[in-house]
Amino acid sequence: SHKATNPLNKETDWDSIKGFCDQLDNEPEGPQLATRLLAHKIQSPQEWEAMQALMVLETCMKNCGKRFHSEVAKFRFLNELIKVVSPKYLGARAPEPVKKKVLEMMYSWTVRLPNETKIADAYQMLKKQGIVKQDPVLPDDKPLPPPAPRAKSAIFEDEEKSKTLSRLLNSTHPEDLRAANKLIKEMVQEVSQWLCSTRGLRYAHICICTICMKYMLCTQ
Repeated sequence: SHKATNPLNKETDWDSIKGFCDQLDNEPEGPQLATRLLAHKIQSPQEWEAMQALMVLETCMKNCGKRFHSEVAKFRFLNELIKVVSPKYLGARAPEPVKKKVLEMMYSWTVRLPNETKIADAYQMLKKQGIVKQDPVLPDDKPLPPPAPRAKSAIFEDEEKSKTLSRLLNSTHPEDLRAANKLIKEMVQEVSQWLCSTRGLRYAHICICTICMKYMLCTQ
């Protein structure tokens, strides 16, 4: 995780973050090692290093599966997050943006992962202690909770849209390209609504981006 959380990074290193998430998902001890590393980084006195570690954690929670969720939901890891916001431990010196992000993420998990009851217990404890005054407002770009599974007919509909889009993009008529533009917007909107909740859909997003690039080249 060092590359993904390096305090010398000028901006978020998304390639390293994705690589970290993929690696922890593929290794038997990945979730245990990842939570131990991330807990250490999140408690860094350097704000940028801690914030990058939280971005890694947030990304892994969205893209990794049940094994990682279960590890994060153990009191062993949750206590490390609590230390960051609790005045008894690191709360007095931890940067405000870091504490705010920790509370926002913990609250989002109580909404998104209701079956992980220890997360809700830890969050309620912070409320009782007065560390959480009110539930944070979650940004709109994080859809919660995950949408219901898509119907088979919707999948067939997507295949039809892809065929239609391919035909429109290969056309030389301006009206067909305008129709393709409208269809791309619809497809991007649909993908963005359920992208975060299913790992495989990251690849759907890449496909849409490829189509968009092709469209831009066609219209130049």
